[in-house]
Order: sequence, then structure tokens, then C-alpha cells
Amino acid sequence: MSTKLEELRLDVAELNRFLSAAVRQKVKDALSVEIRKLETEITTLKEFSEKDSVPETPVSPVTTSKLKCYEVKLNNYAWDQSDKFVKIFVALKNVQTVEAANVFCEFTNRSVELKVNGLDNRNYTLPVKNLLEEIDADKSHWKVKTDNVVIFLAKKKDGIKWSHMTTHEKKANEPRLPKLDQNDDPSAGLMDMMRQMYEDGDDDMKRTIAKAWTESREKQMNF
Repeated sequence: MSTKLEELRLDVAELNRFLSAAVRQKVKDALSVEIRKLETEITTLKEFSEKDSVPETPVSPVTTSKLKCYEVKLNNYAWDQSDKFVKIFVALKNVQTVEAANVFCEFTNRSVELKVNGLDNRNYTLPVKNLLEEIDADKSHWKVKTDNVVIFLAKKKDGIKWSHMTTHEKKANEPRLPKLDQNDDPSAGLMDMMRQMYEDGDDDMKRTIAKAWTESREKQMNF
């Protein structure tokens, strides 16, 4: 094929010499048409030659599967409240870089679950169940901020103060009543129970127990 290309180039060169020497326009036009034909043939042969000389590069299949995300369950959060909302603060570095559709909450009247998908190849979840009070799921919402998500739980009844986030937390912090042994003196067991309730209780509980204790002692002295 290289020999044919060389022959065509020589033909074009000679036709160009004839074209430069020609005087009559009709002859010039005929020579120009022939030159263009030969140049087109040269171009076509060159393209075929290059295609045959360059091996085809195999096309590697495109991997369409997404990177696997690890499931991470969150447990830590902070919270605060106003008359209308209980606010949960969840720290997550770079959460603001995630697409808005991948950060969302699911609400019920007694629970909320935060989901953050595709953050640094991880899917995060924060379930908070058995809320201390009922919430209004339709009015509850969330906001994504720099490195954290704020969840707004709309209180069902405005003005109610939550002492704890969940009923489990409240029960875990309640004073534990000691078990009375059948062989123990009932009055001694009662005193131990009152003493433990006084130590574990808040200021109101302590005042109530102290008052009851004082009144009981006064009654005993009057007999």
C-alpha cells in the first residue's frame, strides 16, 4: 500500500506541474478536478493504513456497581428543648457534603430515626425509640449544618418539660428500692429504703423524706 501511495503522490506532483504551466482555463479546471480525485484517494488510503497499523485497544468493561457502604449505628447525641421543640444534636463530620436526599428522618409519635447514606462510604443511623412524651410527626423536621444534623421534635403539648429523652432513661435514673429480706427487721428495712431514696433523690424528694422523717420522730416521742 505504501508503494501505491507513493505513486499517487508522484502523479499529483506531476499534475500540479502541468497545472502551473497550463494557459487555457478549461485545461486548468480538468487538471484541478483530477488532482482533487487523487488527493482524496491518497487520504482514504492513509486512513486505512493507519487503522491497520494501530492495534485496537480492548475496551475494559465499565464497573457500574457502587462502592460498598458500611452500616454504622450511632448512639451519642446531645439534646435541648424549648416550649415547642425537643432538639437533638448529632455530630457527623462533613455531613453537609452529602446530597440532601441522602439525609432524612422518619418520625412516629414516640420515635425518630435519622439516616445519613453515603457519607465516606458509610450509612449512618440513629434510632431513638420510646420517647418520654408524644411528638407531632407532621411538624417535626431536621436541618443539616456544618458537621452536624439538628433534629426538631415537635412537642404534642406545648410547654411540657421533658426530664429525659426516653422512658428507658427515666427508669434507669429512678431510685431503686432495696429488696426487703423476710428475716430482716421490717422497720430496719424501711429505714434503709428511706435512706437510699433520700441519697438518690432530687431536692424535692429530699425535702419530702426529711419532713416525713421528722414528723415520724415527733410522733414516736409523743407516745
